[in-house]
Amino acid sequence: MKFRDSKLAHDLLDGSDIVIEIGASSHNPFNIVCNKYLNVDLPAHLREVYVVESQKLGEEPIEVHVEANGIDLPFDNDYADCIISSHVIEHFYNPLLALNEWYRVVKPGGYIYIICPHKDRTFDKDREVTSIKEIEARQGDTSQVEDGSQHFTVWRTNDFVHMLQYFGFVVTHVQDVDDKVGNGFTVVIQVIK
Repeated sequence: MKFRDSKLAHDLLDGSDIVIEIGASSHNPFNIVCNKYLNVDLPAHLREVYVVESQKLGEEPIEVHVEANGIDLPFDNDYADCIISSHVIEHFYNPLLALNEWYRVVKPGGYIYIICPHKDRTFDKDREVTSIKEIEARQGDTSQVEDGSQHFTVWRTNDFVHMLQYFGFVVTHVQDVDDKVGNGFTVVIQVIK
């Protein structure tokens, strides 16, 4: 089952030079028109669960161009025009570390385009929203292993936007119901350096 393209993503990102997607999937392509599109994903042994899921859907797993954890990207500062992630940010124990790394890699004026599962529209509906206090407490804690298999964080749209603004990110676009998958929300951060 393939999901529809995101009009918002195309409006903002088509025509970009370099686009990096963190954790792309074959059933959820963005199809952005750009010069270079790179899929960054976990090493093969850590993304095996997603390969199995793709095969269950009758799909070949999408090509991974760069194996790396999203909190330590092998790119220079200001390398890409944008970073995209769909249903990925919740897998980071320390999402602020990931966001700061993505910010480092995106050129000034570029975008970080995030679709995140909405707490009330997913299997996380019975969990507590992850608070800013919890995110702050996780800074410097390296005890959790981020293997991509679990949701460390849970948000509703306003909680996520508030968290981003609290930590100084500039949010330019918000969709309470994302226009791609429909069970999440979209938040776009503009990189201002």
